Amino acid sequence: MRKYETYTFSASKFFADRGAEGTAQPLTERVNPHSRPIVSYYFPKGVGEHHYGERHPMKPHRLSLTNALVMGYGLDKQIHHIYNPRLATREELEAYHDPQYIDFLSKVTPGNQDEMKHLVDTFNCVEDCPIFADMFDFCKMYTGGSLAGARKLSAGTTDTAINWSGGLHHAKRGEANGFCYINDAVLAILEMLKYHPRVLYIDIDIHHGDGVELAFYHSNRVMTVSFHKYTGDFFPGTGKLDENGAGLGKYFCLNVPLQDGIDDDMYLTVFKTVIGDTVTHFQPTSIVLQCGADSLGLDRLGAFNLSIAAHGECVNYVRTFAVPLLVVGGGGYTVKNVSRCWAYETAVLVGADIPDTLPATIYDAYFADSGWKLHPPLTGKVDNLNSPASLQRITVSIREKLRYLGGAPSVAMREIPPGLEEWLATEEAAAEVEQEAEADASASARPLRRRVAPNEFYAGDDDVDDEGVDADGDETPSRRAPARRARGSSRRYTRRSSARSRSVAGGTKEDEEQPLRPEEASAPSRQPSESALVSAQAPPPSSQTSSPSASRASRSRRGNPRARTRPRAKERGQEDYSPPPAPPPPLPPASEGEQSVSIPMMDLDVEA
Repeated sequence: MRKYETYTFSASKFFADRGAEGTAQPLTERVNPHSRPIVSYYFPKGVGEHHYGERHPMKPHRLSLTNALVMGYGLDKQIHHIYNPRLATREELEAYHDPQYIDFLSKVTPGNQDEMKHLVDTFNCVEDCPIFADMFDFCKMYTGGSLAGARKLSAGTTDTAINWSGGLHHAKRGEANGFCYINDAVLAILEMLKYHPRVLYIDIDIHHGDGVELAFYHSNRVMTVSFHKYTGDFFPGTGKLDENGAGLGKYFCLNVPLQDGIDDDMYLTVFKTVIGDTVTHFQPTSIVLQCGADSLGLDRLGAFNLSIAAHGECVNYVRTFAVPLLVVGGGGYTVKNVSRCWAYETAVLVGADIPDTLPATIYDAYFADSGWKLHPPLTGKVDNLNSPASLQRITVSIREKLRYLGGAPSVAMREIPPGLEEWLATEEAAAEVEQEAEADASASARPLRRRVAPNEFYAGDDDVDDEGVDADGDETPSRRAPARRARGSSRRYTRRSSARSRSVAGGTKEDEEQPLRPEEASAPSRQPSESALVSAQAPPPSSQTSSPSASRASRSRRGNPRARTRPRAKERGQEDYSPPPAPPPPLPPASEGEQSVSIPMMDLDVEA
């Protein structure tokens, strides 16, 4: 008879016996939505079960530990909404990434990667970014969580969205890089830009957020601020102080390069100074915060001396700005410290106080070496190479760059965000049809009129410059060359004045309707008659009334100036036409038995 052994499973206890250390009791109070800012928590089911490889530093299993601590502390009762988001679709991924690259990720597997060797090298899926089982599903999982949070923030149904599985900020548009295949941060920002005019991206990962910076390097609607280690040879090798963006995005990319061993006080001083000035100048309408935990002390790939409390204080400071906030994960390669940090920052975001003792979870063995503490000592292991003078130089340089912004970018957008093209095309087509109808109606109702400048020669239908009258009274054609009028004068004023003067003088209707030509005032006769000279020397008449026959005789002896329409060049250039003098006031009628006769050469009163 075969005997079945009973040691198939581990003999250790399911939960570790902590003895005097004790176990944290979970929170039981449930928070109403109106009492605190609404927080949404996104955890794609099964996202922590994927595996990059046996010796690869990236461990998605850290997400399972984080979620276990969050639930163990009872923070699920403090969080308003907990979601298992759907997978991101291919169309959503292609909003930023190349279709050829997405097609490659959807087809490559560990079994056929040798057959697709050329594409594997082309899209940089080697060493740091290996091909593993269900890789494309993993990418759609963490990207779907970030997109779901961005949609909730844009809809205004939540104030803070948390997706610890996201924040893979190194992926480029057409290649994988730095353990990252799909850049969910860029896709989330593009989703938020549909409704938010300005988005601020903050990166506290120890590695430079090069993928997000490159995506918005020429945009003035996204401000990227990265706090990272920079030595020139530390991955990814970018993030110098003078990398500031280009084109419209000039000075909208800020980099804070730091050296090894920076401690809590220095880091928080620089962080609060830079972020406070950036928010003041940029005035973001939403924020994306990447909380890479590889900036903690004792990280497998990091070199800073930050504690979990200082890392969480950065998150708390950003929360105080009270704008829609999307919080994502990122780097972090010491699994137990990453899960502690993100669980603590979840409590910070919901506004709950949690004890230093960890709750009982199925992962107690991970935290036994630190005594099951939330805040183990992580600082002081690396020498601090940062000086106060170097950090002050960085903050002063960033302040100078922020001065060039000159204010927040306009809400009006040059590029129409995805999702609005069809609606706007319909609206624009309807507006164009309406404008054309209004233009046709106004054109048919408006009479055609010629716009004449104030100093332009008159050439309308009423122009009589082409009609001349000789000495016998016959009309003769004349050349159209009107004399230049004085600036500010008008023909209408001249006609009214001459008509009024002739009416006072007792002229006939024919004389009143005849317009006064500019040549009569500005062009003197070439051979003035003796009578004209005498009339010019004689004093103005005091009290006389001219008859029509005498007026015609006077014009006959002086010569008809209408026959001559073009003055000499010298006279045109030297003499300007001026309005005629005001007519004399009307005289009282003559007494009965008296008759006044006007003679052109001299004025006499003759009694009948």
